[in-house]
Amino acid sequence: MAATNDSTPNDRPIRDLDELSALFSAAEKPVDQFRIGAEAEKFAIHTDGAALPYEGEDGVVGIFDALSDFGWEPERETPDGPVISLRRGNASVTLEPGSQLELSGAALPNIHEIDAEFQNHLRELAPVSKRLGLHWLGVGFHPLARQEDLTWVPKQRYAIMREYLPQQGAAAHDMMRRTATVQANYDFSSETDAMKKLALSLKLSPIIHAMLANSPFKEGKLAGSKSVRGEVWLNMDPTRSGLIPRIWQTERPTYKDYVEWALDSGMFLFKRDGKVIANTGQTFRAFMKDGFEGHRATTADFKLHLQTLFPEARLKNTLEVRSVDSLPSHLAMAVPALFTGLLYDTRALDQATELLAPLNLAVMNRDRLALVRQGLTAPLGEKRGVDYAQAVYDLASSGLSRRGRRNAQNEDERRYLKPLERLLGKAESPADDLTRDVAPGATLSATEIIARCRI
Repeated sequence: MAATNDSTPNDRPIRDLDELSALFSAAEKPVDQFRIGAEAEKFAIHTDGAALPYEGEDGVVGIFDALSDFGWEPERETPDGPVISLRRGNASVTLEPGSQLELSGAALPNIHEIDAEFQNHLRELAPVSKRLGLHWLGVGFHPLARQEDLTWVPKQRYAIMREYLPQQGAAAHDMMRRTATVQANYDFSSETDAMKKLALSLKLSPIIHAMLANSPFKEGKLAGSKSVRGEVWLNMDPTRSGLIPRIWQTERPTYKDYVEWALDSGMFLFKRDGKVIANTGQTFRAFMKDGFEGHRATTADFKLHLQTLFPEARLKNTLEVRSVDSLPSHLAMAVPALFTGLLYDTRALDQATELLAPLNLAVMNRDRLALVRQGLTAPLGEKRGVDYAQAVYDLASSGLSRRGRRNAQNEDERRYLKPLERLLGKAESPADDLTRDVAPGATLSATEIIARCRI
């Protein structure tokens, strides 16, 4: 296969690392243009507990066809390929490998608008869900399905990941097909701003994950952990997931530090002339140095590579926070609310950075599994998880108050944090509500799972 020409900057072979750092510099925005993007994944099951398949009128294909009535346009990887996502304006509906459905919302100025977009998405799903007998679950790990119960979404990247990732971590297929999350995306104004937000988000991730741990079931039974999803992610490819040690260990990290970390992560693929070329035998650094089958690494390849990295917080053209289990609709907006209050208010950003300064990487690695399993009652450094969580909540609340973005009822964005007050007061997470009055060893029916986990 002939190598790509270098007629545009994205297609030219990479000449030096400054070109890669410049990708992030090009994404910087003035503060008055900052927006928030939210991504919410969810599972669907039929009334009898059967998992949602990709194919068929009672599967993703049927759902996508029904959503076209609301103006959603199908997207394919090739002209005659299967539909793998929908787009409407700046929003999209995408699929994870096990047919988890994700609303990837437009970049919006406040959480009130994000919530309205999310609620509208659920309303659009309601008619087809009723017709097909589908129930949507806001939970971080599929509470019923075994691996053999799930189909594979026919996306080219997923076929490569399916073969490669299990070689790097035992939980790879569980990560791909049985986990779901709520994520949020943030802008940055400079290198200093971006890296300060990234460093803080990495430190916050285990704490906010424990606050909102919401996956206590596995195959219909209690799993003995507040977040099965969290345990899965602790057993993933360590070169492309986790807490990015280089950022913790650098006093004033730069874009180049993130680039250097990304270069040593293994590749999945790159594209030439619209075709996917699998390349799972090299790090990106080796691809830059040695090429692959006559192809040389380009900035376009690096952009694609960045999308295949899964740390708890990552940089692309925005900062993406990725640590939280999927949640029911009354809690889902707490994720962008917490991070917005902390990242988009200068005082809160500084105070949170100072608050978490005692938590070095060794401490976090030591206590992280306990946070996943026990939630906020787990130790964290010299304190308990709940002590840090309450302080983080208070700083986020103050930041949102200073932002002062109000809805038609004159409520500011703190309204989306309110559901956390009861949980924090008892050092509990949403998983405690899901498991209340469930006897150890009991097997839950599909009806009970739906009642407890519905979005």
